[in-house]
Amino acid sequence: MNKSELIDAMAKDAEITKVDAKKALEAFMKCVTETLKKKDGKISLVGFGTFSVTERAARQGINPATKKAIKIPAKKVAKFKAGAELAKAVAGAKKK
Repeated sequence: MNKSELIDAMAKDAEITKVDAKKALEAFMKCVTETLKKKDGKISLVGFGTFSVTERAARQGINPATKKAIKIPAKKVAKFKAGAELAKAVAGAKKK
């Protein structure tokens, strides 16, 4: 599912216009982004999951083209951990 398909699904499920669904989705994404940019930013949605930021340590890697060692710098990355209800729903979903 891509962004426009998600907007369509949200509009249908919430019985709102696609314009309103798009505004709601964009507001949600903006709030998540702004919160995660803050120090110790974390968003917990009980049953759905938790958005957080973790730091990856600097490490050595290998350039696959040249096979030479390279330094990979430390960086912060966004992380999502599924909540119990979401994990249970996904685990019980039937394959198509």
